[in-house]
Amino acid sequence: MKNILLHIHDDDAQAGRLAVALDVARQTGGHLQCVQVTPVEAYAGDPYGGLFGMAALIDTIHTSEKALRTATETRLRHSDVAWDWHSFDGNVVETLIDQAILADLVVLSQPAAAQRRGGRQPLAIVGDVVMYTRCPVLMVPQGVERLDLAGPVLVAWNGAAEAAHALRLALPLLKRATAVHLVEVSDDIPGLAAREAAQWLSRHGIGADVHEWPAKGRRVSVALLHAAAELSARYVVMGAYGHSRLRETVLGGVTRELIASANLPLLLAH
Repeated sequence: MKNILLHIHDDDAQAGRLAVALDVARQTGGHLQCVQVTPVEAYAGDPYGGLFGMAALIDTIHTSEKALRTATETRLRHSDVAWDWHSFDGNVVETLIDQAILADLVVLSQPAAAQRRGGRQPLAIVGDVVMYTRCPVLMVPQGVERLDLAGPVLVAWNGAAEAAHALRLALPLLKRATAVHLVEVSDDIPGLAAREAAQWLSRHGIGADVHEWPAKGRRVSVALLHAAAELSARYVVMGAYGHSRLRETVLGGVTRELIASANLPLLLAH
């Protein structure tokens, strides 16, 4: 993971997102590409302030973002990671997708749960970005500020193409793990067997343990988070399932639930 795109935004999760991105960059010898986007189109429809009010509002936002940039660059200068900075005005999702063309990894924050909305919450963009980028997205839950790539990893496996794609893209990180656990939830729809994925990993020099995890009447997302806790996983690798309908991303149930409820980082790929 040599080119790591980090979304810069003035929200309560920015510090954790930056800390995890720096952890990944240090452990992989990667370069941090900081991308800050001012969503000017979100303010273009102000019916009361008119053009003058909109311009004043955007100036205020730019002033706040300059302060964030100054503070973040100060921290970056004291890190041991190579980095650069890119600022844009426009649609956040579209800009991140465009800038991720040569990225090996995109680092975003988990969107806020409904019960804790308010304050400066991170943008709910994970699903849209993961569906339209060709690289994996690392989603960082709020409150998480470290990621040890050398710890155990859980790979959520159901034999589908999305799971296989996520596994392939995660290979550089899986090579650093002390243990790789391929977990099939037993009530899930069977596809390519996990043992075949384990054989594929072995050809790349990675040993993996295969687990058939009982659902016990729970949703697949709940069973996977239980498995991650039991196996002391540092993060979860999984395929993101969904499709686009009328320009709106519709995520599959397990993907949507894990994005909303995960308490450890998710490495997602579609």
